[in-house]
This record gives sequence, C-alpha cells and structure tokens, in this order.
Amino acid sequence: MPNEPLYQGCSYADLIIRAIQRSPERQALIDRRETVSYRQLADRISRVGQALTDLGMRKGDGLSQLAANRIDAVVVYLACATFGIRYTPLHPMGAVEDQAFILADAEISTLVVDADGFAEKGRELAERVPELGHVLTLGPADFGQDLLALAADHEPLPLVAVPSESDLAWVAYTGGTTGRPKGVMLPHRAMVMNVLITLAEWRWPADIRLLVATPVTHAAGALIVPTMLRGGTVVIQPGFEPTAFLAAVEEYRITASFLVPTMIYVLLDHPDSKTKDLSSLQLIIYGAAPMSPTRLLEGMQAFGPIFQQIYAQTEAPNTVTGLPPQDHDPARPERLASCGSPLAGLQVAVLDDGGGEAPIGEVGEICVRGPLVMDGYWRRPEATAEALRGDWLHTGDMARRDEEGYFYIVDRSKDMIISGGFNVFPREVEDVLTSHPDVATAAVIGVPDEKWGEAVKAVVVARPGSEPTAAELTALVREKKGPVYAPKTVEFVDELPLTALGKPDKKAIREIYWRDQDRQVG
Repeated sequence: MPNEPLYQGCSYADLIIRAIQRSPERQALIDRRETVSYRQLADRISRVGQALTDLGMRKGDGLSQLAANRIDAVVVYLACATFGIRYTPLHPMGAVEDQAFILADAEISTLVVDADGFAEKGRELAERVPELGHVLTLGPADFGQDLLALAADHEPLPLVAVPSESDLAWVAYTGGTTGRPKGVMLPHRAMVMNVLITLAEWRWPADIRLLVATPVTHAAGALIVPTMLRGGTVVIQPGFEPTAFLAAVEEYRITASFLVPTMIYVLLDHPDSKTKDLSSLQLIIYGAAPMSPTRLLEGMQAFGPIFQQIYAQTEAPNTVTGLPPQDHDPARPERLASCGSPLAGLQVAVLDDGGGEAPIGEVGEICVRGPLVMDGYWRRPEATAEALRGDWLHTGDMARRDEEGYFYIVDRSKDMIISGGFNVFPREVEDVLTSHPDVATAAVIGVPDEKWGEAVKAVVVARPGSEPTAAELTALVREKKGPVYAPKTVEFVDELPLTALGKPDKKAIREIYWRDQDRQVG
C-alpha cells in the first residue's frame, strides 16, 4: 500500500509562500492606494493571519469577505489560504438577501467588510446573521472591529503553510439561477491543480503585468497566485470602467488581463481604444460567457492576435478547455465559435444521456474528471450525487466535439428551447444575430406559445447609430440556421440586464415573459 505522506501533494498555501520567497523585492500588487512588494505582502499576510488567530479562528473555520477589489482584500484571501481558514467570498454586487443566506448556510464565523464602500450593507448583514462570531472591517467603521488595526499590533513572522491538500480552501457559491445558491467545496488540491494548469497551458507573457478589473471574488482572483509564481505584478482596479481600464493599460504597460465578453464589446466601442497606447498588451483572457465570433474578429483586428478563451465553471475552476491565441485564426472563422480543446491534467468528454461518449458532431454534455474537480456541494448531498453521478462532474453545458478534438458549446442544457418538438440552442442563434453589422449584442430565449409550446424570441441591442429591423434579422437567422431557429419575435432594447459577473441575465429576461405561466423555466 502506498505510503500516504510520501505521495502527499502541496497546498495552495505552499504555492503562495514559494512565490513570495522567489521574488521578495519585486512589485507584487498595485491599487489606487499603494504599491506592495512581495516581502511586504508576506508581512501583511502574517499580521492578518495572526489577528484572525487571536480572535479564535482555526483551520477549517469559515470566513467570508465583502469587498471591492483592493490590496487589503487580496491580503485577507491569501491569509485565509495560508492559515487554513475556509474562505467564502461575497460578490460585491450581490443582493443582501442572498449574501445573508450564504453566511448562514456556509456556517461563517467571521465576516470581513470593506468599510469604504460596503459599510451599510455590512451593518445590515451583521444584524441579519446573528450567528456571526466576529464582524471585522477593512478600515474604521461604526460597527465591528477594524481588522487592519488589529493586524498592525502584530510583528510579522515567517509564513508557514497550515493546511494540507485535502483541506477546504474555498466554499464558493454559485449564482443561484435555479434556486438558492449552492456552496462549491474546493479543496487545496483543486486550487493547486488550477494554478499548475494555468501556468502550463496558458500563453503567458514573459513579464506578467496583470490588470484586474473584474471581481477578485471570482475568476480574476484565481489568476493572482499564478502571476505571483512568475514574479509578476497585479494591478488592481476597484471595478471595470472602460476609460480607467484603457488608461491603466497605457500607464502601467499592462501585458495581460481577464475580461468577460460584454466588457470587450464596451472597449471595442469606446473612443479611447483608438487613442490610448495599448501596444504592451500581449494576452487578453476571456471567458464566463459565450463571445460572438464576429465581435471576436473585431477584437483581433483592434488589439491583435492576443486573445485566449477559457472554459470552466466554479465546480472545476478556470481550466477545463482553452482556445489559445494561435487557434484564433481569421482564416478559420468557424474555430472562433469553439471553446477549445481539453487542457492537460484532466479527462474531458462529451457524454450522451446514457453516459457513453457522444459520436463526433453529436450534441452531448461536457463532463470532467481530475484533481481540479470540487469535493461536492456544501451540505447538499443530493445535489452532489446528481452533479458527480457516474464518477464524472456533469457541467450542464451541451456541446459538440469535432474530429480534431475541439469543443463547440451549443448552450446550457437548461437554456435549450423546445419549439414544436425541435431543440433550439440559443447560443447558435445569438452568434448569427451578432454577425449582423448593426447588432452589438443579443440574448435569445424561449417564450410561451400556444402553438409551439415555446417560441424563439430575440432581445437585441443595436450598435450606436444603427437601426436594424426585426424582419432582416429573422431572415438572416432563417438563411443561416433554418426556419426552426428563426425568431418568431425580435425586441430591441437599449441594454441587456447583466448578472453580477457581467453575463447577460437570461433569468431576468425570461421572468418578464414567464411570470404568469404555470410552467417556469430557470
């Protein structure tokens, strides 16, 4: 029998400590307040960790944080990982009701609140969740204790990794599009695998200067430790604002960033994208939602061949498949609709309803195996069994696989429209609509229809100064995809509702049309 300690892997904490030891004097983090070296970062992690320990927090205890993107928030996250504290981020744009549910459901003992922008919400959460043992703030506030002041009372000590690879690092809650959010249990094993795949498979610049404008509570946060292991610098903005983003690229000579597609569309349409010096950019990572192939081509023409798509989900974070820059080939435009091929270190398959591999070109569900996969859902054994049935993580994403091993997502299984007995995948209709030169973005949903059960409806945002007609867009889809896919109705809006992650919020769009129906779609 193998000697278990002999084959034990390292923890996420080990990676953080090694990164700091490799580059002590280099710039680690920059935000609008300050610049911190790796040595200074280690000192701050130590002080915060000691302050949390003094409050009684031990390995496995739960801490949650509500904060904008800032260095102090990153320090708290890294201190939790180093000291073995179970970390649950709260999305800054989330609703108080959902956040209170998460705090209670995850059995959080300590809440950290950014006093600069979230004092009112933090105070309300403290009142709603009396089970909280400690409420701490980043900076002085009229409630709780100032964590930064508590940390300043400690002398920094050498960092020691407390957790093992099997301990929980994160319990990250999903968006709750089909009901209450579920806590995804990510052990240190999964976080380490995420880092190793990210470093091995992504086409990073030699000198990483990473601009983070999306929430560090989600995908952007997982890019910090890989950047640290390469001795790179993370420039942190409090949120995405196109003028500030483009100015930062020029000022800090940014070489890499992560964006969701809607943010890329905004940058493409922004006048500063044509006047700022963006020549330092070598890598734009995009993901979290499908991107229009037509708008992706525009991005390549504007910014160069620097785009890399990532596909994953919280249950297998950031690194399931990838489409690297060399596969973004204008000579093969059909490839731009692909989410790429499986990344090293995982098994990824397209499975049919019976659990067998779907034939090439046939639609099935993307399923994943490997050290990246979650342990399950926090306190949700039935949901865990369903998601991990057959010893695969079932993503709920429907896709085809081509002869060369590239995956093409057609849609989430729950987003599929059944119209007159035919399956319609909204993603395929959206790609056709956004190929029209007058369309900025579009969302396609099924709406109630007496004849068809569900009818295909397109909700469209036109480009500034353009006025496409419903008839021409319907005709375009009919020509490209056939009559079943052609929208029965087209509605023009100024903007689409977005989720907190910047994705089109189809749940909110559907609710308008399904509100009075007996059957609801999630």
